[in-house]
Amino acid sequence: MTAAATARSAEDRDLEGVDAFDFLYGRWTVGHQRLKQRNAGCREWDLFTSPQLCEPRLGGVANIDELDMAERGFAGMSLRLFDVEAREWAVYWVNSRDGKLQPPVRGRFEGPRCVLTGPDTDDGRPIIARYIWSRTDTPTPRWEQAFSYDGGETWETNWIMDLERPVG
Repeated sequence: MTAAATARSAEDRDLEGVDAFDFLYGRWTVGHQRLKQRNAGCREWDLFTSPQLCEPRLGGVANIDELDMAERGFAGMSLRLFDVEAREWAVYWVNSRDGKLQPPVRGRFEGPRCVLTGPDTDDGRPIIARYIWSRTDTPTPRWEQAFSYDGGETWETNWIMDLERPVG
């Protein structure tokens, strides 16, 4: 049983979706593929790895993860909050370069897959951001980020993270 499940009350355990991110708790080695230039037709990817740590908060209705991307000169943190009434997750992002909490993306899991979307900006231009979590029922979950610059008509995937547990 995870630490979050242990901390939840009996009532909380009955909430559909509150445990959807339990798979992410703990330490990971993350393989990153980040598009070198967004919204420019670029097909070159920056490849690197980083450690990640995810921990539950508030009995599982929240969790925090931190990525230390020292090779690229910054760190990032996600804050995930489960809206009990709406039965959906909101995910916020902040990085050490600017320290600004980004607008959330929102969504819910259907099986081992979760799609979260929300309005944001990229270099001052309005976009829709989309995060997709997949393979969450396997030892190697995947996260993908895509932006739409045309109101959701087309999407450009610009960051992919493949997670695996560190050896040793």
